[in-house]
Amino acid sequence: MGDLRMAVIGIGATGAVLAAALLNRDPETMLVARPGLRDKIRENGITISGELNYHVPVRNVFQQISELKERDPDIIFISTKTFHLPEVVNALKGVFRPGIKIVSAHNGLGAEDVIAAVFGADAAFRMSLNFGVSVKRPGEVTASFFNRPNHLGALDPGNREIGMKLAGLFTTSGLDTEFVDDIKFHVWKKMIMKCTMASICAVTDRTIKDALEFAPTREIADACFREALAVAKAKGYDLGDDYLTHAMAYLEKVGIHKDSMCVDIANRTRTEIDFLGGKVVEYGKETGIPTPHYSTMANLVRAIEDKYLRR
Repeated sequence: MGDLRMAVIGIGATGAVLAAALLNRDPETMLVARPGLRDKIRENGITISGELNYHVPVRNVFQQISELKERDPDIIFISTKTFHLPEVVNALKGVFRPGIKIVSAHNGLGAEDVIAAVFGADAAFRMSLNFGVSVKRPGEVTASFFNRPNHLGALDPGNREIGMKLAGLFTTSGLDTEFVDDIKFHVWKKMIMKCTMASICAVTDRTIKDALEFAPTREIADACFREALAVAKAKGYDLGDDYLTHAMAYLEKVGIHKDSMCVDIANRTRTEIDFLGGKVVEYGKETGIPTPHYSTMANLVRAIEDKYLRR
């Protein structure tokens, strides 16, 4: 993969893991990070500990997306919060050229469609990540679990070969990744769990485990799961009768942790509700599927968020 120039935009918890895996194979990988973090990782590199382990130096780290233009990357990974995606995409207009591939590594539903709407389906890839990570301090991230593998896919079937190469690169770097032909199926499979539990945990300040074991919140979760599965089916993704059994088994492995939306609310920062529960509601309206529980939970998160953001 030395013939491909790669860049990662957004070096939070998720972006740091992707960057570390890429840097482990190619020290010339380019990063875009906010100013304070940029200086820290330039000096100390990136360290990932726990279920994943990396310690890599960083040579090329920039403050502005526009600085990537002179470096002419071939592959750009975006791992920012979803609410930053529109401004990132707008900034990438000054960097983009035909042939560049842009990989969404976001939470939520539909981020890859935002990329495709601006740069075309040929440019758009999506990763569905199956690890849990948190920032310990700038440039240092702890991985609490990794349910291998991650999944990577392209919106254009013609990009299968390059997708296979990227998946192989991550796998040989210790971040097991499988290329799949229908990435949206895997995004739905993962994000129904995320979209359902994020708002419930955020509103009640409970871990996933606590929310599923407490009868009132479990009742809400069960209703939300049914709504999301109906929406997914209407969008062309029937996850099958045994989905909930597998979903609960997955959540049992990660359930002792609070969802990242809990952290957003605790820190009084913006949440990703629009691409999580809000996106299920949006798709429900498009397909004529009622989502009263999802709508209620999404609006409760928005009400909490609005209260502290306006202050």
